[in-house]
Amino acid sequence: MHMVRVAIAGASGYAGGELLRLLIDHPEVEIGALAAASNAGATLGSVHPHLTPLAGRVLTDTSVETLAGHDVVFLALPHGHSAALAAALPAETVVIDCGADFRLTSESAWTAFYDTPYAGSWPYGMPELVRPEGAKQREALTGQSRIAVPGCYPTAVSLALAPGLVAGVVAADDITVVAASGTSGAGKSLKPHLLGAEVMGAMSPYGVGGVHRHTPEIEQNLTACGGGEVTVSFTPTLAPMPRGILATCTAKATESATAASVREAWRTAYADEAFVHLLPEGTWPSTASVLGSNTVHVQVTLDERAGRVIAIAAVDNLTKGTAGAAVQCMNLALGLPETTGLPRVGVAP
Repeated sequence: MHMVRVAIAGASGYAGGELLRLLIDHPEVEIGALAAASNAGATLGSVHPHLTPLAGRVLTDTSVETLAGHDVVFLALPHGHSAALAAALPAETVVIDCGADFRLTSESAWTAFYDTPYAGSWPYGMPELVRPEGAKQREALTGQSRIAVPGCYPTAVSLALAPGLVAGVVAADDITVVAASGTSGAGKSLKPHLLGAEVMGAMSPYGVGGVHRHTPEIEQNLTACGGGEVTVSFTPTLAPMPRGILATCTAKATESATAASVREAWRTAYADEAFVHLLPEGTWPSTASVLGSNTVHVQVTLDERAGRVIAIAAVDNLTKGTAGAAVQCMNLALGLPETTGLPRVGVAP
């Protein structure tokens, strides 16, 4: 059987390392070129010592020549760096972008939040995202050669809220999200505010006031659920942990919403999903429970006194929030079983 030969651009970063952790044990994959920028020439083991099966591999430069000749190319690059590489790769190569370059369908939304030229949009890689009439986003991914992997915050928030908008039990005009993320969400580059001495024992907000770059992506996803144009008040916070996102999302309940109809909307949406789990009533998501897994834990309730639906989701930002989603999208693009090579249980304690 033909093994799928894959290359990774950005292999020295957190997302690239997580991709390799998953792909090492993928039964259909042969790992090819590992490309980096400033770390080109170093061994993989010097930047990712946990990846012992590949520790001796030397990181190459990031070029079209290096990446060409592979069946699949993963781009784990900062925003604005994927478009030129992707345009130069053959049309038959499956290119999966873990960055932001191709997520937004609106050029005006892109230019309002990013400082590089708009590159267009690719099929959006969140297979479980429910659409009106119960359709799922995976229907748009099978057989594709270009896929944009969602952002980590949009993964948690969109999967937390979409069922309610599709079912009509939450209103589109009053949605608030406060989400906490671990420090790996900011990437591997050295930043003073991410030093251990600054982070340990503290939580702090950032991107306050509607300026976080994931805001338009969240609004795009939730608006597509068919409940009307969505504007989200989104406040991210930095938590003293390396990985994980806990998103607390609230929305105004519609007049017809009941506690039973709210729970049924989420149960119906995710009943057959391998990677999204609606927890038993009374059990609330924890980032510890999804650590290292490609799963999202979701819980929902109706606050009848306030007339609001509260949906909470936990996700590992590096696995399901980035690299796991990328591998899941690769499986769909190539016609492989969607769960191949992906962990469905977390690591505890």
